[in-house]
Amino acid sequence: MKFTGTAHRYGRDIDTDVIIPARYLNTSDSLELAKHCLEDLDTEFIGKVRKGDILVAEENFGCGSSREHAPIAIKYAGIDVVIAKSFARIFYRNAINTGLPIMECPEAVDAIRNGDVVTVDADAGIIVDETTGQTFTVTPFPPFIKDIIEHGGLVERTIHRLAEEA
Repeated sequence: MKFTGTAHRYGRDIDTDVIIPARYLNTSDSLELAKHCLEDLDTEFIGKVRKGDILVAEENFGCGSSREHAPIAIKYAGIDVVIAKSFARIFYRNAINTGLPIMECPEAVDAIRNGDVVTVDADAGIIVDETTGQTFTVTPFPPFIKDIIEHGGLVERTIHRLAEEA
């Protein structure tokens, strides 16, 4: 899995209420959720994010409530991968379950600036800031997580597996 996009950089402790405010949780429509992604933090986020872009954040990204709406909103807003210094545990699992690739790499987060072009080779465990030329090493996904992400999430992977067995 390879991703290249523009970095959108944010700080620490970005909680799920900021990622997708509770007032929008009356829908399960992924595209509707995406329209409101990060709007309380950055009112211009949806207008500037493009398909394939990369979200970069400090520590404890996705803290707060355990809503799976948060990684869904990020994914459908156009973000291909999130790089952070650390993730809240429940967000980490929700992201994988919904097919949103996330990677922990404090060194990359310290170096990547807002607007930099970044390439992530998740299979090789390499992050490159194309703007500065800096390269960082990250642990590649284990095969079972890679399989879930490549299928678009845990539900999709399970449907695929059941169809293969039938």
